[in-house]
Amino acid sequence: MKARNYVAMMAAIVVMMTIVAPLRASFASSASDAAIVSSIKDTYVYKTYLKDDDIKIASRNGVVKLTGVVAEGFHKSLAAETAEGVNGVKSVDNRLTVKGAEPTANSDAWIKEKVKATLLFHRSTSGSGIEVSVLDGKVTLSGKANSQAQKELATEYAGDIDGVKSVDNNMVVSPAETTTGKAVEYIDDASITAQVKYALLTHRSTSAIHTKVSTKSGVVTVSGEAKNEAEAKLVTKLVNDINGVTSVNNLMTVQ
Repeated sequence: MKARNYVAMMAAIVVMMTIVAPLRASFASSASDAAIVSSIKDTYVYKTYLKDDDIKIASRNGVVKLTGVVAEGFHKSLAAETAEGVNGVKSVDNRLTVKGAEPTANSDAWIKEKVKATLLFHRSTSGSGIEVSVLDGKVTLSGKANSQAQKELATEYAGDIDGVKSVDNNMVVSPAETTTGKAVEYIDDASITAQVKYALLTHRSTSAIHTKVSTKSGVVTVSGEAKNEAEAKLVTKLVNDINGVTSVNNLMTVQ
């Protein structure tokens, strides 16, 4: 009898384990997916550039699905790039749509998007509220610049965007008031990587370079191949000026 009872008890335990184990795995997966969604929403990109967009985020076993509507075309790619950099994310299914008609490649609207995004992502030009207009590939910049150097950089960055024929910079130099004790805003690694990737793809000088980008604690590592030393140095220069970047580790090899 004792032997039978023991066998029956062990059988019951085995059955319970087969039920409990999957439940534990399911709960763990759900918790992990919830953490992924929370982490994506908490990124700098989602809390600043995408805060006014209607983006719905879902995750299942690390596969993230983005749905909803964004205001501009570059918001769509930026949302996916940022999500891909969050810990635990295996892949991103980007089903976001752009409000209105998405601009066609090399159209004035397309060029305007690229110029605005580039000036926004670069630290030297991001806080100046530059206004951008484009007509037949000719870019006009207006607004205020904090310094002559900032104005010149805005011209340089805008002129290096694919499709731009010329840049007319009408910005007025007006030094900003200095504020002491202002806290430096924290920008997470996923947001930094997304900005760097977008900027390098947008600049005419670096768009054809197949770079790999990773970020750890604000330090960006760039690898890939450059045609010459000048090209590799340009990548370092552009990446160094992206919001949140503390330093650049350039491992690119020269062909």
